[in-house]
Amino acid sequence: MLNDNRIRIITGHYGSGKTEFAVNYAVKLANDKEKKVALADLDVINPYFRSREKTKELSELGIKVVGSSVNTPKANVDVPAVSAAIYGLLQDEECNAVLDVGGDPTGARTLGRYNQYFKEGNYDMLFVINANRPETQTVEKAIEYLRRIEAVSRAKVTGLINNTHLLKSTTIDDVLRGQKLAEEVSKEINIPVKYVSCLEHVADKLPKDIQGEVFPMKLFMREDWML
Repeated sequence: MLNDNRIRIITGHYGSGKTEFAVNYAVKLANDKEKKVALADLDVINPYFRSREKTKELSELGIKVVGSSVNTPKANVDVPAVSAAIYGLLQDEECNAVLDVGGDPTGARTLGRYNQYFKEGNYDMLFVINANRPETQTVEKAIEYLRRIEAVSRAKVTGLINNTHLLKSTTIDDVLRGQKLAEEVSKEINIPVKYVSCLEHVADKLPKDIQGEVFPMKLFMREDWML
């Protein structure tokens, strides 16, 4: 499970659920106590639902969180600044780094400055597809969005994630509809569906032969009172 390369870049459209996936991914990595895990929040575009907001909880699980370089008590302050500590994560061959990247081509541009570390076989860039997002709800739109992110980040997508959801109201039909889209995109551009991510109670109901690894998730980024 999670046999991706050491540096894992998670990207996708704003609202696709990429940050929730990135946090869950880091937590699953941290469950292997032999691994050193770090989560870098590179989202300098969206001021809401940033992974850096969960620094305390993630630190308690042994995950190092790197976020804004601005020292402020408000973790979601809308300042486009990334800590230089990201370089340490990328250079440390013993560190399993998960990079949560801004959810549009503008946000993905941040990756360009770290391009020297993204060598084939050293990283994976996983593109989150949510069929409920207007900008990625067709094969053509999803591919166009993916290619734009590749162009500005100067890194290649190596895997797809079907994360089609309606938050806590997600049904198996929602996931399977998104899976159909993800598989069509995969066939068109020859990039595999790596993960099918969904809430735990839905994951148990998915077909055993579904393309990609079923990835059960908890909702770390949403409070209990949120829908």
